[in-house]
Amino acid sequence: MKFHLLYLIIVLIFLNASCTKEKEKISIVERESLEMQMIKAYNDGLKEFERGDATFAAKKFNEAELLYPQSIWAPRAALMAAYSYFSYFYYSDAILELEKFLDKYKNHPRRDYAYYLLALSHYDQIVDEKKDLNEILKAKKYFNIIIKQYPETDFALDSEFKLELIQELLASKEMYLARFYIEKEKWIPAINRFKIVLKDYDTTIYVEEALHRLVELHYKLGLIEESKKYAALLGYNYQSSKWYEKSYSVLNKDYVKISKRKNKKKEKSIIKKFKDLLK
Repeated sequence: MKFHLLYLIIVLIFLNASCTKEKEKISIVERESLEMQMIKAYNDGLKEFERGDATFAAKKFNEAELLYPQSIWAPRAALMAAYSYFSYFYYSDAILELEKFLDKYKNHPRRDYAYYLLALSHYDQIVDEKKDLNEILKAKKYFNIIIKQYPETDFALDSEFKLELIQELLASKEMYLARFYIEKEKWIPAINRFKIVLKDYDTTIYVEEALHRLVELHYKLGLIEESKKYAALLGYNYQSSKWYEKSYSVLNKDYVKISKRKNKKKEKSIIKKFKDLLK
């Protein structure tokens, strides 16, 4: 009786060990099969991308990510899906993919690239600064993130350049609105818009004209001393410009030209040094 019981125990142990090995074998086979499926989907995505089918390529990259999400290739596939859409100007789809990537892969080393591509996806949609303000502001937001969080990257360098262009666009929009108010003879709203250009966009090409318009408008309203202050500021910094000459002709004999000081140092914003003239 004891012999039969011992025999039964040995048989059960053997069967259990065999089942465990079989399960491990099946698991390994399934895992390898999953990796192969993912690699095939990724390679199919690359082939379709090279053929110019961005939509199908992105779908294959998405498939690769879903097949094996714990793989190091999953986030790469997600980025490639976004890049496929971006490369063929499907900006809305690219933005969705990039937002998902940034939300899902919090510590991925290529987040700098994702932010840059996201910024460009908004930036490249800007056609008219008067109509595309939302895209301008979103592009500005993401370029600023790159400069702040990834200052040592090449993306930061290009982001700084793009932000300068965005500042010009935003200043242009304010100038457009100010001119519109002038046409409608709404002098105060126009003045306020020109002041915004001086305050927020004082490194742009529109500063000279904004100063001249403030000279004109204040003179028109009978605020001669205010007009002279803006003319003095314009003369101090831009005496050789056509806008200074126009302002001088507005004030005529009431205004004496101010000789321009020479300053060899390049300043980020000359206007800021002379804010007290506007007080």
